[in-house]
Amino acid sequence: MSGQGPQRRLLGSLNGTSPATPHFELAANQTGPRCLEVSIPDGLFLSLGLVSVVENVLVVAAIAKNRNLHSPMYYFIGCLAVSDLLVSVSNVLETAVMLLVAAGALAAQAAVVQQLDDIIDVLICGSMVSSLCFLGAIAVDRYLSIFYALRYHSIVTLPRAWRAISAIWVASVLSSTLFIAYYNHTAVLLCLVSFFVAMLVLMAVLYVHMLARACQHARGIARLHKRQHFIPQGFGLKGAATLTILLGIFFLCWGPFFLHLSLVVLCPQHPICGCVFQNFNLFLTLIICNSIIDPFIYAFRSQELRKTLQEVVLCSW
Repeated sequence: MSGQGPQRRLLGSLNGTSPATPHFELAANQTGPRCLEVSIPDGLFLSLGLVSVVENVLVVAAIAKNRNLHSPMYYFIGCLAVSDLLVSVSNVLETAVMLLVAAGALAAQAAVVQQLDDIIDVLICGSMVSSLCFLGAIAVDRYLSIFYALRYHSIVTLPRAWRAISAIWVASVLSSTLFIAYYNHTAVLLCLVSFFVAMLVLMAVLYVHMLARACQHARGIARLHKRQHFIPQGFGLKGAATLTILLGIFFLCWGPFFLHLSLVVLCPQHPICGCVFQNFNLFLTLIICNSIIDPFIYAFRSQELRKTLQEVVLCSW
């Protein structure tokens, strides 16, 4: 989905839509306000997508290679990497096909291009939904590991983790198919926006509660060592900074895309909302950037995974 709302980029190419150019420009309708439009060069977009693809492939390969990483937590991280991989692949594929059609290198009937675009859009939408779901699943998994530490391994078992993973993938495919089939219905966009808000609230509540418990634990340790001030303050600031970065990146990368969808519902014809619509490619680029950042937040912080990653890279050479 792209363009103003869920419009079709490939069909737009058939109608003569020009590819993005690398500059900032002030665009204005004859009767509308002057708008700041950030054009993303196609080369930059494709490069970011390829970086994300390589990065997430390495994460999946490292988890598959090391049997010590075959646990529910790392399976959720691996599925997040697969989702981010599909987000990048689908967007790169759509952009590449769009450029080929625009350049006349890909000769196809409009009906064929529309069918191809529908397939790619299902892949994009499904991977986005699954990516958000696995971000939520990782938050729930970490919450259970902290608040139910003694029962964690009996609660989060491999069979249950696989059932949850299967349910997420099936729900993502079905929901994305319905979303693309009924993309011009307001209810579809509202469901997508509500889903994002629910994931944001879920992650915020769980991570804030985990931070509060960690600070409480740090205060208990400080009292035992009679250092009531230094440890809690330093730990609390570090934890708050980590939480701010985690939720801030999530909101910064995903928020503009869902703001776009919200404005499509609320003010599709308003000139100011039209200024937001003109930056849709920027919003997709931010999602690609999130796919690049996710491994650093959730995967590469594990020493075991980093060690395996080094082995994978060395073996590839």
